[in-house]
Amino acid sequence: MALFDSNSGVTYGQDSMQVSGEMNPAMSEVRENVRHSIVVPLYNERENIVQLYEQLKETMELLGDSFELVFVDDGSTDDSAGLLRDIALQDGRVTVITLPRNSGKSAALGAGFEVALGDYIVTMDGDLQHHSSDIPRFVEKLREGFDIVCGQRLQHSGNPWMQRMSNRAANWMTAKLSGVRIHDFGSGFKAYKREFVAQLPVYGEMQRLIPILALRQGCRICEIPITIAPREHGASKYGFLQKVPFFFDLITVRFLTGYLSRPMHFFGTAGIGAAFVGSAIAFWLLIENLIYHTNVLQEHGPLMFFATVLILSGMQLFALGLLAEMQVRHFHDRGGRASYTVTGARHLAKKNDEPIRH
Repeated sequence: MALFDSNSGVTYGQDSMQVSGEMNPAMSEVRENVRHSIVVPLYNERENIVQLYEQLKETMELLGDSFELVFVDDGSTDDSAGLLRDIALQDGRVTVITLPRNSGKSAALGAGFEVALGDYIVTMDGDLQHHSSDIPRFVEKLREGFDIVCGQRLQHSGNPWMQRMSNRAANWMTAKLSGVRIHDFGSGFKAYKREFVAQLPVYGEMQRLIPILALRQGCRICEIPITIAPREHGASKYGFLQKVPFFFDLITVRFLTGYLSRPMHFFGTAGIGAAFVGSAIAFWLLIENLIYHTNVLQEHGPLMFFATVLILSGMQLFALGLLAEMQVRHFHDRGGRASYTVTGARHLAKKNDEPIRH
């Protein structure tokens, strides 16, 4: 039978159970056997669920390896969760995660990544616009040695021209700012190796920027073309307003990937630049007053206040950079998370023998 964990909102199929946060032998056995995890975030997609499940099951059974289907209900109001739980009761390879409210796609994917057991994790949308028959192509690329495989949506004439142009502009800007040379950051059809995606924070609109975050881990990334089917049921949940926060997250990722370990380079450069411009303006005003006897406050009052603001802002940014550097130094002195990974039985055996420090 299936198990529903009311605390975590997770329904497990008959072959996988988790009790009180500790892994039992049945769960351990599944973890060893599951090869592929298909993670599908859903929001009010009840009309598509059964067809999606049938397509995924058929594709994965033809692939031949062990698999699980992880459906994440992102606070749906159309009883999608109830239908998904009914499916989980019938198929032990289905896991259902229920979020208490609509938290966004990143939160749904983060929950799916945490629960998924497979060595390879494939994410796709639940609106039937992604073809499950493309999954073997993603898996093949992972087996070739790539760590992340991104689906590149082929633009079709059915999309409004404004949407096509905005998507192209957003992808071009993201590639330029991040240095990751892929053409489609917004596609939800991606495949990952577990060891990389498990280390990445996913929040806000970060699901679009996972390839950028993964670049810091030394991931190998590639793209494969995919076609998008017309939506048959329901309405799209992503309009222009839903895409605006993405640009704020892009700035955040740019900072995290470029200046996380050296914040003074960011704040110090901005502070010195602002203070230099303000000082140059103040020096010119001083020359005007001393040599030409100009009433600076009367004739250049706004410019004088602007120079003062620049100088003070520059000093504050520089001080903020110093404080950030102290935080980074404190983090590393206390044995913060290493920026590298170590694999080897000898190292792991030594680590397990070390006493626990309180």
